[in-house]
Amino acid sequence: MLEVLQVRAIRREPLQVVVTAHLIGEFLAQLAWESTLGHGGDPLHLADFVGGSRWGTDDPICAHSSSQRSTAHRALNAAQGDSAAFTTYLDRFHSRQGDALSVCAMSHDTIGRGDRPDVRESCPNPCDFVTGLPTEHRRDLDARVRLALVYAESPIVALRHHAPVGHFFGVPSFAEIDEAWQSTWEKLVQPWRDGGNPLLEPDPAIRPVDPEPLPGMALLVSTVAGHPVGPGLLLRDIGHDVAEALGAGSADGPG
Repeated sequence: MLEVLQVRAIRREPLQVVVTAHLIGEFLAQLAWESTLGHGGDPLHLADFVGGSRWGTDDPICAHSSSQRSTAHRALNAAQGDSAAFTTYLDRFHSRQGDALSVCAMSHDTIGRGDRPDVRESCPNPCDFVTGLPTEHRRDLDARVRLALVYAESPIVALRHHAPVGHFFGVPSFAEIDEAWQSTWEKLVQPWRDGGNPLLEPDPAIRPVDPEPLPGMALLVSTVAGHPVGPGLLLRDIGHDVAEALGAGSADGPG
């Protein structure tokens, strides 16, 4: 997505920049969990981690909302049916899994009330798959999930909702995008009362990416992930392969 963000900006496609920034927000909480799960919420392996817990059940002490329970249940069972059901899960539910996981990551038995941004609900009764983690691991996961949620509720993500597609409305200008990103960045780098904002003390191995259409986005993604993440090279590699194929074809004559 970081690569796509760069390409869309180079091509001067402001709506697609906003859409990509919005998509990053949808999956950022799952990225925060990836280092703990060993994957990004893969339905084929999720049960190995959360199985036997309240995840995806109707247990009344679970802090998940009804929609989060539904998503959690589907995530556990998505791979047990046919390919059509699995595709439906990926299309409609997988992007919501981060909401359910974020509730599990946050609990006041490790973080005092008001010590960090109050973003969405936290879990008053964590399951064993959370309480079995070392305390410092839980605090670190909590911080990265909260940072992801601060971004998900930020002005740059909200800008997507003001850019309807196909209804003859105007799309945000790059000046509006820059303004929304500046406001977003100010929210992201606000100090937390317990000093735990990981974006203010990033891992030295995480190096800035320059230039970026949204300066600091790669730093945010890397900090949430807990390891360096930069723009990929997929589109560049595809372009190189296409150029080579066309070059070989022209050398061989027509066809």
